[in-house]
Amino acid sequence: MSAVTHTPAAEPAAAVAHFSARLTFETDVSDVRADLLSGEPAIVVVDCRSAESWRQGHIEGAVHLPTAEIAARAPALIPRDVTVVTYCWGPGCNGATRAALEFARLGYRVKEMIGGFEYWVREGFPVVGPSGVRTRPADPLTAPAGAACVC
Repeated sequence: MSAVTHTPAAEPAAAVAHFSARLTFETDVSDVRADLLSGEPAIVVVDCRSAESWRQGHIEGAVHLPTAEIAARAPALIPRDVTVVTYCWGPGCNGATRAALEFARLGYRVKEMIGGFEYWVREGFPVVGPSGVRTRPADPLTAPAGAACVC
């Protein structure tokens, strides 16, 4: 018996609903980077990590707003008519999920950036740190060499 089909795949209509729903809650680092490069005004990227983590490195243009401070500070910092994109360390951390929940509770439209800061760095995107803006070579397991994913 097939390990893949032992549990049958969903009917196409259910799959459309499921995958469409996921895209309403999540975005990826490449899409966020494209929007930041284009100057897209409809998003605000929020780093929900600690002050120490922020100082070690963060996405240029992101707003630093630790999860515990969102309820108190977001209304004064983040316009209501944007989509908030939250990020934390990486796929092994649910901090961005908790931050997204806090924004949703405040009535914001919000998406979680899957992969978090880890995949931002691994795809070779610039990071602001103590010594200024820096980049690392893209990890070939996460980003195609010399080409955009465009998936």
